[in-house]
Amino acid sequence: MRTPPGAGTPWRTRLFQVEERSAPYAYVAPFFLLFAAFGLFPLIYTAWISLHSYRLGSDMEWLGLDNYTWLLSNPEFYNALWKTFTIGVLSTVPQLALALGLAHLLNYRMRGRTFFRVSMIMPYATSVAAAALVFAQLFGRDAGAVNWLLGIVGVDAVDWRNGDWTAQVAISVIVIWRWTGYNALIYLAGMQSISQDLYEAAALDGASRWQQFRHVTLPGLRPTILFTIVVSTIGASQLFGEPLIFGGGKPDGGALGQYQTLGLFMYQQGWTYGSLGRAATVAWVTFLLIIVLVLVNTRLAKRRAPK
Repeated sequence: MRTPPGAGTPWRTRLFQVEERSAPYAYVAPFFLLFAAFGLFPLIYTAWISLHSYRLGSDMEWLGLDNYTWLLSNPEFYNALWKTFTIGVLSTVPQLALALGLAHLLNYRMRGRTFFRVSMIMPYATSVAAAALVFAQLFGRDAGAVNWLLGIVGVDAVDWRNGDWTAQVAISVIVIWRWTGYNALIYLAGMQSISQDLYEAAALDGASRWQQFRHVTLPGLRPTILFTIVVSTIGASQLFGEPLIFGGGKPDGGALGQYQTLGLFMYQQGWTYGSLGRAATVAWVTFLLIIVLVLVNTRLAKRRAPK
């Protein structure tokens, strides 16, 4: 009679084989459990709430897609969507351009380079509340430092908070100040991964520093630039703390909604008006818009990529 395979294998060997096969799944299981509990479940439950009329302390009432119909016919939503877009453009474009220039400078050998690199991350380490409070004082109408500087050159005082574009510019300055150094360090890490042989070959061909930057640095940074554009787009779509604190803690985004973002609009529906179903609807529409924007950015980047 033939012995079945593995019949004579010691139990310790079989246990080791089972452990070897299951160990990778055991190592990654905590991440998926935490993601399911704190990421996937809240996402699905928010979608479920968006289909109901729901207030704290009361039962949910099924509405179907009525909340989405309300949202897509609400002019305040389109105002918040437009302000989110304009503030995002005003903050993201200068931010990434400045970060790219600073990273290019820090990539050269210079005295105190380590100090400047460390100082780049200091604004990012500052809390949103502290930064927004300080800049709200700087952009004050009567005693703000910015209006004082403008008065020196003969420009009248600007009511930054109550103006349409002025309020958006002020909030954009806060975002630029906080995130430029962070993106500069990301660009710097990408620049240091580019082979120095490419720069040496370009220099031997007579390329100037600007030509090396255009034809060597920028192509080598293309994946990094795409990453920062995607992350900055997501951050701009979720902008909340800066406009809330700049407006004195009121989620209305100014008297005329001149800086009301989607984050403020969602907060206003949920905690000012108490309509958690409508707030969940805003959250899910924002989530879908972020996915669309990321896909559009990725597609545009692939079209411009050299073949």
